[in-house]
Amino acid sequence: MLSKFSVSHYRGFKDEIIFDLSQPKNYEFNGFAVKNGIIKNGIIYGPNGSGKTNLGLAIFDIVNHLSQKYTKPNYYENFVYAGNAGAPVVFKYSFVFDKDSVHYEYSKNAKGVLLAERLEHNQELVVEKTAKKLFLAPEFPINDNIRENLTANNANNISIVNFILSSFPLPEKHYLIKLHSFVNAMLWFRCLEGREFSGLETGVYYLEEEIIKNGWETDFSEFLSRVSNQYFSFEKPKKGDRILLCKVGKALVPFKQISSTGTDALTLLFFWLKRLDKASFVFIDEFDAFYHFKLAYAICKELFKFNAQVFLSSHNTYLMTNELLRPDCNFIISDNKIKPLCDCTEKELRFGHNMEKLFRGDTFKV
Repeated sequence: MLSKFSVSHYRGFKDEIIFDLSQPKNYEFNGFAVKNGIIKNGIIYGPNGSGKTNLGLAIFDIVNHLSQKYTKPNYYENFVYAGNAGAPVVFKYSFVFDKDSVHYEYSKNAKGVLLAERLEHNQELVVEKTAKKLFLAPEFPINDNIRENLTANNANNISIVNFILSSFPLPEKHYLIKLHSFVNAMLWFRCLEGREFSGLETGVYYLEEEIIKNGWETDFSEFLSRVSNQYFSFEKPKKGDRILLCKVGKALVPFKQISSTGTDALTLLFFWLKRLDKASFVFIDEFDAFYHFKLAYAICKELFKFNAQVFLSSHNTYLMTNELLRPDCNFIISDNKIKPLCDCTEKELRFGHNMEKLFRGDTFKV
């Protein structure tokens, strides 16, 4: 699990911003949202332009060089904070896998070239790479020629962690295998003016074709009915069909012609829900941009059932309730800081408090 993350000089973040998931409080309700002392589920709120999207994208930077999964093609545009374009972007991750703690940090330049990296396992240094030096723990012996090539200036963009993963046979439960598996199973997506995603899969899919190919028409119809009280009766697809047809009286109408913007967003969510069993960490940006507030609540209930860490960004304060999460799992991002509600006030927050009312009353100060 991801226990802590920070990034500095990234996009709109002038200074380091720290997202700490390792400090849950002792709330006795909604215990599902915390697992092994790490926050598993959360919602991030903040004004427009506060950095919700940038935070999610920053967390997924690790997918860009430790994974072969699909990434956003324009990811490195506007990569560095414009006010200090010459500074490196520094990423720091802390993970906990059973009894293994892994701390991984690295820096990149404006073009996304790796400048330095450092990895610790259970607080013991394993990898340290800078422009002038290379340290590898004794468990990864290399000859002098390889060391010289990895240390040379013309090889600074090679990830030493990736080199180890591809060059050394490691047991299944090795901490680097656990790290690599976690990163390979991360997923970021959103559905706003367009659909975008990063991680988990290696290609692009056409949603209706996937539903037809997998025989999910009944599952999809039941999902829409369960979460949004919409009923669509789909015609059984024929071999070679690429679009869903809905029965409307005696007519057959293409699903896309009668689905709303919100229903289109639910189609995308349904597609990913079918894959979340194999996900490790999920970030859905502005997940409820096209949802009714009660639908957004129902979707949260669906998402928080999964074993993966799931975090959402939203403007919908209807979701800021102790009936859904807890004060240590609702976060506010503002002014280059992100904190849980319980750390934004001196007031002792209890289950009976109306979090939305307190928020609208300006109780919480980041």
